[in-house]
Amino acid sequence: MRARAARFRCSVFATGLLVAALIHAATGAEADAAKRAPAIDSSRIVSIGGSITEILYALGEQQKIVAVDTTSLYPESALREKPNVGYMRQLSPEGVLALSPTLIFAVEGSGPKETIDVLERAKIPFIVIPDKFTGDGIIDKVEIIARDTGVPERGACLAREVRSDLAALDVLRGKIRHHVKVAFLLSLANGRLMVSGRDTAADGIIKMAGADNAFDDFRGYKPVNDEALIAGKPEAILVMQRGEHALSADMVFSQPALAMTPAAEHKTLVAMDGLYLLGFGPRTARAARDLAKRLYPDLAVAALPSEQLSGGNSCDQ
Repeated sequence: MRARAARFRCSVFATGLLVAALIHAATGAEADAAKRAPAIDSSRIVSIGGSITEILYALGEQQKIVAVDTTSLYPESALREKPNVGYMRQLSPEGVLALSPTLIFAVEGSGPKETIDVLERAKIPFIVIPDKFTGDGIIDKVEIIARDTGVPERGACLAREVRSDLAALDVLRGKIRHHVKVAFLLSLANGRLMVSGRDTAADGIIKMAGADNAFDDFRGYKPVNDEALIAGKPEAILVMQRGEHALSADMVFSQPALAMTPAAEHKTLVAMDGLYLLGFGPRTARAARDLAKRLYPDLAVAALPSEQLSGGNSCDQ
């Protein structure tokens, strides 16, 4: 009798283990399926922000984009082949919603606030993408966008490429001994100089290139007077390329205060494409490498890992 009871208890125990294993397997399968499945309908995306559009194209998701904003300058085909909802800070809710999007991505800082309030109240997923000016910030953008478009595997691939580029850039920075002091000049209207402080895209790219921001004693962008500019002692001036309205070295260093800076001695002016320089997207490590090359002409630079891939981007399949 005791042997029969023992066999019964063992049978019940084994059955319990089997049921638990089946439940665990089913739960795990459901969790895996949830990870694989897109959380939201991403079939019609409005992309607001140049780096967001660039990431969507790098992920091979451009066919889902039904509109972009005017800062979506890369790839160049984006503004040619997609409807345009206007500048990211001057959006119209009617213009966005008229496109019947199923998902709206907007980079942090998009506006105006009234438009964002309307879009957030609409029955459409509205995802604000944080805009942090660091390597980790780029990775976060990639992973969020890949997750919400249902392509996490491609996102992981692109994140690995970005990390590899950032690691190579870190090695390059280690070769720099004297850090050049750089002033990013946002505008030069009527002799009024607007420069970049800390916690800005310009500050982030300057540091990523192995240089120092000459004006890191304040946050954001602000006008500076002649005395502050001279006291900052920038050794190089960084600006955005502006097409036919491009700033030349003669124009910049004709300003009395700028003429009295160390940068004026050799007219050290670096002009680069705005989105490439300040977008903090997949190409940012390349932009920082190119900026470092301009600031440190004797620095030996090489192609980054992503540039060595045959056939270009490998994460859009």
